[in-house]
Amino acid sequence: MRFRVRDAKVALGERGEPWWEPTDDGRRDRLSATIRALLRHREGSTICPSDAARVVGGEDWREVVQLAREVAGELSAEGHVCITQNGQPVGIDARGPIRLGAGPDLAL
Repeated sequence: MRFRVRDAKVALGERGEPWWEPTDDGRRDRLSATIRALLRHREGSTICPSDAARVVGGEDWREVVQLAREVAGELSAEGHVCITQNGQPVGIDARGPIRLGAGPDLAL
């Protein structure tokens, strides 16, 4: 259960690097934690990478969407996330909108 609390606190900016002084590594950590926390919270439904980008990027969330896709690709390689398009599994390099679902190794 502690991993859930940690992910939530990192996603909200309460743990890790200061959210008001973002670095690439800090954003990656927050995006990763946010994606995992959102997938756990949504219990079986999918999310868009932009959902995580909105949490991490605030008003400038559009600047974070590509990084969110990259982090989703890393989480997919680790088995934490499944990437789909039109309900079919795809790779992170798929063009157009993708959805993220819980992968087989996402600790619930």
